[in-house]
Amino acid sequence: MTAASHVVLGLDPGSRVMGYAVVERLERGGFHYRECGTIAAPDRAPIAERLLELATGLREVIRDLGPTEAAMEDVFHQRNARSALVLGQARGATLLVVAERGLAVSSYPPATVKKTVCGNGRASKEQIQQMVTALARLKRPPATDAADALAVAICHCLHAATPPELLPTKRGAKPKGGRR
Repeated sequence: MTAASHVVLGLDPGSRVMGYAVVERLERGGFHYRECGTIAAPDRAPIAERLLELATGLREVIRDLGPTEAAMEDVFHQRNARSALVLGQARGATLLVVAERGLAVSSYPPATVKKTVCGNGRASKEQIQQMVTALARLKRPPATDAADALAVAICHCLHAATPPELLPTKRGAKPKGGRR
């Protein structure tokens, strides 16, 4: 790792399991895989205890792996209001830890992550696992939450190295700043 390197922490926050991935964003484009995994909290613990356990684990990951920036998926629509609230609490705790460490955070819609990594904005969890395994040259697929975090980190690396006019856009939308 060079002094000017960008070490990206990809995050997939949850209220019971948080996926994380750390990759080095290469200046010439692409990335170098470093690590991915999950941080788990006790299933039956109250939400406050679970969030504390997840935050403590995330602080350790940041301390040990030294990321310089972070990326996570935007919140998507939940059918269940309670699930959305709990996910929002987990995301808030995650953002707090990342902010404590002074890391800038980029967010990407789930469809953008899937399209960037798999070529399909509606890719399944299994497709994401297969693609990140191939892209990171892993011997076996990571756990689902770790694979999602790795997909976010890869997406961030690819978007950070790509001029805006070449990034995928919504069907029919024109890139900002381009000719109309």
